[in-house]
Amino acid sequence: MTASDHEGDEEDSSKDNEMQEKEMLNSYIKDLQDRLTAKQQLRISNQNAQNLRPVESYFSKLDSNVKRNTAFVKKIKNFTSSQLEVYLKDMSGLNLSKYISEVAAGLVEAKMKMTDVSAAVKLCSALNQTYVDFSQHLFDNWQKNLSFKVGEKILNPSKLRVDLRLYADLVQAGIFNNKNAFTLLGNVLTTLINMDKEEHFNISIVLSFCKHCGEDYAGLVPRNIKKLEDKFKMQIPRSTFLPPEKQQNVKSLLKDYYLSVSKHLVKDHQEIMNFEKQNNRILQTKGELSHERKEKLEAMQTAFEKLHTAAQNFADILDEDMPTLKAQIVVQNQENMIVTGSGPDIDENSQLFIEKIWCDIETQKFYCQLPELQAFLPTSYMNKTHSSPLDQDTVTEEVLDSDLPTEDFEEEAKIEEPPTLVEDDLDDSATTTASNKIVLEAFLNNLPNCVNREMIDNAAIDFLVTLNNKHNRRKLIKALFGVNRTRLDLLPFYARFVAILHPALPEVGNDLCQMLRQDFKYHVRKKDQINIESKIKVVRFIGELVKFKLYSKIEALFCLKILLHDFSHHHIEMVCNLLEVCGRFLYCSPDSHQRTKVYLEQMMRKKSVMMFDSRYITQIENAYYFVNPPEVITVAKKERPVMHQFIRKLLYQDLQKNNIDKVMRLVRKLNWNDEDTSSYTIKCLTNAYNVKYYNIRCLANLLAGLVAYQEEVGTKVVDGVLEDIRLGMEINLPKYNQRRVAQTKYLGELYNYRMVESADVFKVFYSLITFGVSLDPLVTSPLDPPNHLFRIRLACVLLETCGTYFSSGSSKKRLDYYLTFLQDYYWFKKTLWGDAFPPTLEHIFKETILTLRPKLRICRSYDEAQKEVENIRVYTGYR
Repeated sequence: MTASDHEGDEEDSSKDNEMQEKEMLNSYIKDLQDRLTAKQQLRISNQNAQNLRPVESYFSKLDSNVKRNTAFVKKIKNFTSSQLEVYLKDMSGLNLSKYISEVAAGLVEAKMKMTDVSAAVKLCSALNQTYVDFSQHLFDNWQKNLSFKVGEKILNPSKLRVDLRLYADLVQAGIFNNKNAFTLLGNVLTTLINMDKEEHFNISIVLSFCKHCGEDYAGLVPRNIKKLEDKFKMQIPRSTFLPPEKQQNVKSLLKDYYLSVSKHLVKDHQEIMNFEKQNNRILQTKGELSHERKEKLEAMQTAFEKLHTAAQNFADILDEDMPTLKAQIVVQNQENMIVTGSGPDIDENSQLFIEKIWCDIETQKFYCQLPELQAFLPTSYMNKTHSSPLDQDTVTEEVLDSDLPTEDFEEEAKIEEPPTLVEDDLDDSATTTASNKIVLEAFLNNLPNCVNREMIDNAAIDFLVTLNNKHNRRKLIKALFGVNRTRLDLLPFYARFVAILHPALPEVGNDLCQMLRQDFKYHVRKKDQINIESKIKVVRFIGELVKFKLYSKIEALFCLKILLHDFSHHHIEMVCNLLEVCGRFLYCSPDSHQRTKVYLEQMMRKKSVMMFDSRYITQIENAYYFVNPPEVITVAKKERPVMHQFIRKLLYQDLQKNNIDKVMRLVRKLNWNDEDTSSYTIKCLTNAYNVKYYNIRCLANLLAGLVAYQEEVGTKVVDGVLEDIRLGMEINLPKYNQRRVAQTKYLGELYNYRMVESADVFKVFYSLITFGVSLDPLVTSPLDPPNHLFRIRLACVLLETCGTYFSSGSSKKRLDYYLTFLQDYYWFKKTLWGDAFPPTLEHIFKETILTLRPKLRICRSYDEAQKEVENIRVYTGYR
């Protein structure tokens, strides 16, 4: 595809976006114009209500029956928008002149939802245009309801949120003719805002007012619409209900409140950052946080997120900018921090320390117990060669940073050959004889065959005694450094070889470490994706020397840091190999524990946020858990009496479909007169979650047969199962989910075997969708939170198990009713989840219902389900 084609596609896409934006703006303008026109017509009708009201003789023709009028007042107190036509029809046939004050009070006291407000305004308008006293009675009741003192806590913010919108819409509809109506609304808004500029408990109430009434009282237009208005030069209609100066006064009041919200948001953000900084300090010094601090941080973050969301909505409605939240400034990355403190306080000679670092005693001896050279060399020789350049020059992290700065391994260096510190003499014959050369070559050729501790120890002593001269040492260093890249098994032995020589010949270890360091830098700078075996050999050799304390720990950690800086491809394998060799040693050593822990955490964070091949993920996890294995918590096996073990074996292990009669005979032979035996058997028969899921039916079958001989057992087991199901709904912990499924399945099987009455099953059915359930999205229940869908699955399990038996008579009708209520609950949950609703659960739900009632029409929305429920309530007379 050419560049011109790309430009053409971008141009088409831009035009499509512009057309969509213009369509959205036109749709908004049309909807707003229709809404403003409807409001204006309603307001004119109410303002001219005195000309529209019927004459006195009209009321004498209407029904003045006390019972019917009282019933209408009761209906009003339970106002819902779906019943508006019913209310209007009833009102047209009743003479409410003597009850108009009660009707007004009922409308004010009614617990409405936001969706009911428009219908309530229409009903109030109809009453106002019929009864002359209705307006005054309604205002008197609102004055009582909306009068509260400054500093008084709002007991029911959900109702006040709806009440404030309803009252504002009634004022806007022209139902109240006196000026006190505006004064009351202004006082309510001013009080709500002025007494809440610190904690902002009333933010949802004020935000709701802005959203639903802002266009009439403050001339508010959402920011995105305002941008489109400026972009397309189109005029958005404005409400003429209030003059511009009064709208500006209300808008200024709301902006002052938003300013206080912004300050609160910045303050909370700063407090969270300070608290997180304190937690980081505690983590560095102690290594863990207390449970209380974790809970406090979570609570602070949750409160901040709620406030942040409300502030964003406020900013959009008021067309204001969000406050700038300063990002937490970190002077250095976590891996660059100077870490103080030490690792685990463990004695190096203790069994625990040996197991953590070396895994076994033999490995510890290999790395820690070296031959004493004094037995083979003179003491004067040892004293003469004891000093070591590596020991004299302590390498710090700052020196390493300057030696290989970050910029160096971000550039592609053109290096033809890796650096080397060993150079052959120009004339070998000047320093050695032909016989010595033969002996040295034979020694070096035999060195790869030294594959156990005894052989490598002998080789080291042999070199010291017979081959120790400057030329041979150079040859030896070159041979050690040039070990075949496929012979990784030799690296521990070569490192031990160097460690044995180190007290007498420190230059061998120093030069080898320097060569490995330069070779490592070469591979890092080269950044090629070849020679992986050579790279692995280098880091593993470094790791082996670290364990013999020949290679500095801080330099090894710096190598780890460099590799983590560019954590990709071969660097991943190099990190994992380095950790596999010396990671546990560094992690368990007091002077390197904290820094190693930081790098391990950094590696795991990179693994979680970056896309890696599955092979790399496995290597990273293996390396991490090898260095820091998870603590294995041994669970003490519960000691049970022999009889209890026998009962559990019968019911939980032996019981199957083909041996129910055999197990029943053995259960019948138990000593039922013994209280301990009988109570434990009943307990085991109750706890169906200990049985394999497909054997739950067998357990119910067994119980049904046992009841013929032990009548009280059935009642106790059923009571226990019902109590367990109820307890699961009260506790509502995910760890009990499998248990709850099993117990629900068991109840259904007990009904199938006629151990439970249908009334008890329907009680469980309805408790699953009503107990602790709140169908108000603004009121969250801890027993059934909005994101909790498990009860739908439980209801499906119970329906699948025993629903097919409710197919005739009253049970069929009861199940039909229940399926409607279940759909109402299901759609309420699905509406909250939106597109994120699990498709698996949706499939299970629909399959369950269609299996029981193939011809049943499944509701397609929450509103449709609510209408079906309301029809059932009207039909049955249950409200």
